[in-house]
Amino acid sequence: MGKQKQQVISRFFAPKPKPSPPPPPNPKSNPVPSSSSTPSPTKISATVSFSPSKRKLLSDHLAAASPNKKPKLSPHTQNPTPDPNLHRRFLQRFLEPSPPEEQSIPTTTSSIKYTPLEKQVVELKRKHPDVILMVEVGYRYRFFGEDAEIAARVLGIYAHVDHSFMTASVPTFRLNVHVRRLVNAGYKVGVVKQTETAAIKSHGANRTGPFFRGLSALYTKATLEAAEDISGGCAGEEGFGGGQSNFLVCVVDERVNTEGFDVRVGVVGVEISTGEVVYGEFNDNFMRSGLEAVVLSLSPAELLLGLPLSQQTEKFLLAHAGPTSNVRVERASLDRLRNGSSAVDEIVSLYEDLTARNLADDKENKVEVAEQKTSGLTVHTIMNMPHLTVQALALTLRHLKQFGFERILFEGASFRSLSNTTEMTLSANTLQQLEVVRNNLDGSQSGSLFHNMNQTLTVYGSRLLRHWVTHPLCDRNLISARLDAVSEIVACMGSPSSSQVSDDLDEESSKRKMVQPEFYHVLSSVLTALSRSPDIQRGITRIFHRTAKATEFIAVIEAILLAGKQLQRLGINQVGETRSMQFATVRSSFLRKLISVVSSPAVVDNAAKLLSTLNKEGAARGDLLDILITSNDQFPELAEARQAVLTVRERLDSLIVSYQKKLANRNLQFLEVSGITHLIEVPVDAKVPMNWVKVNSTKKTIRYHPPEIVAGLDELALATEHLAIVNRASWDSFLKSFARYYTDFQAAVQALATLDCLHSLATLSRNKNYICPLFVDDCEPVEINIQSGRHPVLETILQDNFVPNDTSLHAEGEYCQIITGPNMGGKSCYIRQVALISIMAQVGSFVPASFAKLHVLDGVFTRMGATDSIQHGRSTFLEELSEASHIIRTCSSRSLVIIDELGRGTSTHDGVAIAYATLQHLLIEKRCLLLFVTHYPEIAEISNSHPVSAGTYHVSYLTSQKDNNGDCDHDDVTYLYKLVRGLCSRSFGFKVAQLAQIPPSCIRRAITMAANLEAEVRARERNTVSSIKHLMETPREL
Repeated sequence: MGKQKQQVISRFFAPKPKPSPPPPPNPKSNPVPSSSSTPSPTKISATVSFSPSKRKLLSDHLAAASPNKKPKLSPHTQNPTPDPNLHRRFLQRFLEPSPPEEQSIPTTTSSIKYTPLEKQVVELKRKHPDVILMVEVGYRYRFFGEDAEIAARVLGIYAHVDHSFMTASVPTFRLNVHVRRLVNAGYKVGVVKQTETAAIKSHGANRTGPFFRGLSALYTKATLEAAEDISGGCAGEEGFGGGQSNFLVCVVDERVNTEGFDVRVGVVGVEISTGEVVYGEFNDNFMRSGLEAVVLSLSPAELLLGLPLSQQTEKFLLAHAGPTSNVRVERASLDRLRNGSSAVDEIVSLYEDLTARNLADDKENKVEVAEQKTSGLTVHTIMNMPHLTVQALALTLRHLKQFGFERILFEGASFRSLSNTTEMTLSANTLQQLEVVRNNLDGSQSGSLFHNMNQTLTVYGSRLLRHWVTHPLCDRNLISARLDAVSEIVACMGSPSSSQVSDDLDEESSKRKMVQPEFYHVLSSVLTALSRSPDIQRGITRIFHRTAKATEFIAVIEAILLAGKQLQRLGINQVGETRSMQFATVRSSFLRKLISVVSSPAVVDNAAKLLSTLNKEGAARGDLLDILITSNDQFPELAEARQAVLTVRERLDSLIVSYQKKLANRNLQFLEVSGITHLIEVPVDAKVPMNWVKVNSTKKTIRYHPPEIVAGLDELALATEHLAIVNRASWDSFLKSFARYYTDFQAAVQALATLDCLHSLATLSRNKNYICPLFVDDCEPVEINIQSGRHPVLETILQDNFVPNDTSLHAEGEYCQIITGPNMGGKSCYIRQVALISIMAQVGSFVPASFAKLHVLDGVFTRMGATDSIQHGRSTFLEELSEASHIIRTCSSRSLVIIDELGRGTSTHDGVAIAYATLQHLLIEKRCLLLFVTHYPEIAEISNSHPVSAGTYHVSYLTSQKDNNGDCDHDDVTYLYKLVRGLCSRSFGFKVAQLAQIPPSCIRRAITMAANLEAEVRARERNTVSSIKHLMETPREL
């Protein structure tokens, strides 16, 4: 059964409103609409669910009921049955949805009498009209007006009318759960808290009014993980997986008149919870293939559209953010930023204001930060950015400013350009058609290349590995560094696959077997401990944002400290060198560098220093006032506030002596009952002064507060409130001082994530018996030489039943394979496995083959499958040709191109011609490594004119009859899945029709028609040949 539709029961059970005289006209007040001046009738509402089956029963019941029939007697009781008209009216009103005019919070209060709380809500809603407000009232968070109806629908809670508005509420301790659900539904949620306590309010000017309230936090999908009060307990709930990135992506564009392109796009993506920033600017075509690749690679949780935006760009982004993707969209105007200098001025002004504010807060600390800081946004970086990127960055900063997260871009962000020359950017087609991160069946990660390779133990390691898989390396030295590290870890594991490394490796790699097992023991213990720790990458960023709690701070810093101390056992100093290379525990320079970053004194010593400032016992007890240690002249204001509370408490305790004397009872002691302290308990018949205040009593005793105790408790409450304020300020100051260490801790966490990824690749290689690929020098010809290659995902499913295949492509020899063969014979699987093996090798992973010798590719391009995009206005054939056009314009001689059945979306002659012309262009002009799958035998004839560079292949098969004339396409066929040389003119389409359970009569009719068509084609060919011969034999007339 599908998801049940929700309705709001309203009006039916509502009491009739009492008639009230109309209010007298007020000539001084401004006229307001009648809808807002007249209070709506009382309305009781609750959220319930009705399934489609119940609705069908209702419609059948109403259709069967006839209003003209007279009431008839019941056959059982002989009593009159209920009037069907009355029953029908009841059901209609019961299931009827609410009227279209929803009750919202008016913006004027001229003629409606609101309570003081409602006045606050109206004012807050006027300031934040697009925010779902959760207002703290006592021990609950309340929704008002339209917000209450939305909350009732999304959260499944009860909504009712209270005074002037519909209202709903949730308990305060469930705040994080309900905020996540509302945010996941696509709403921007604001939490409104009381800004004063009862003790302060009772001594202020507002003692008779409501509590002052203000917006304390704002949440959206992109900012949730970095925000306050929401961390912990809900990771992975309601679609918020800890291993997923939550990018905020801002997109702007402008028209250009470049051949093949119609817009230039500027993109800035910010992962606020980790401090990662991606930016870039590029030309894009009408299909927005470049923007699609960026969006699929980043998988944004929120899109920020810079208006005005071209119609095609906005159409694509809104289609991507459809109901199934659950991506939130927000729009912002670019009117004041279209001039490049205006955008730069706004960013620089914000940067200067933030710097001045930081210097004013803590000048000495910020000087140290400025000297040590190596990441973040600088004026030099801004000036070197393209103008569209600057506009997108200005919009992003303006958007983040309302959440208080703008400083991450200036002080703690790691910037990465989209046009990175060391990484390959896979196109959107490649990511989708090769199922790199998500499968094409249900869009989940199961069955994808990333899911198959992901053996990480930490969520931040998983996020980094996803980036590795979607951005393979293009630098041979970096690839070799990763492969060396993976090989060393594999050797430490004692895997048999470590002995399968090719003999062509250099001498340094042959020493991998000499490493000691201590390294793997330390590494595995560190990663195992980190797997039980919180997400420390997002944790340190939350500390930087000053939204972390004390327990989270301690857990994050302790995890980093423990990892650093354990890795220090390997004896690698800060520059990545061991004490003696002869007895080195780690030989890979890449591993030594990573270990030295995590175990450096800058990380270990500073982590210990930070933890020494905190009272772990107080944090474990939840005592927020006893978290910071004030010894060694730290936090003098906090020490003074604590002393003031202690003094008042001691003075109160000392009063017991005077009361002992006054009541002549030496054993008299203060009593605490139900949180009420300093009670004096005396028998019922005891005489006490008249000014003593009775608090409570039992059958035999009465408990009092003398006037001195009342005054002292009042003073204690004020001192405690002052201590809480000072404690919060001190905690904020302590978190602010963490900025000086943020860069070092961020680098340490990134190194730990990299170690986790390398360990994951080593585990994958050991468990699946992969081999280390070899890469030829960049100066050598481009080649792909794979022996017994296997599909990394299908091999996991089929295991020993998978049939491996060899691949040999060489730029100076045969660099094009034209592949034919029967349907479902394994053609698509073969070309996919070649592409996936190439991607895995450049990620730095071992590969599923017995031997692999590769050249570093600058791109992997695909054209596979048959899909349309109705929401984008693209037909199936347009999609095919758009992908082919992108390949032709983008690929180079160092690219791998795989094309599967190009030209099948149109007529046969057009399709053959387009496929032939495309193949010829790639073969002659581009000279890229090419795997071309086709069912058109005519295309294979191109190998006759290019016998060296192009070869014909087919996937082998066996049939039940001897293939004499090739006209028995309906024979039983056995697929061998082995690639062999030669052309196959048969597709065995009728066999696939049988597997698809097409009715036998249809298949028999199709076989007959196919035979007739083949006979007709052969007759035409014979007639054509005879006509040509006749013309050649006829003498020409002079």
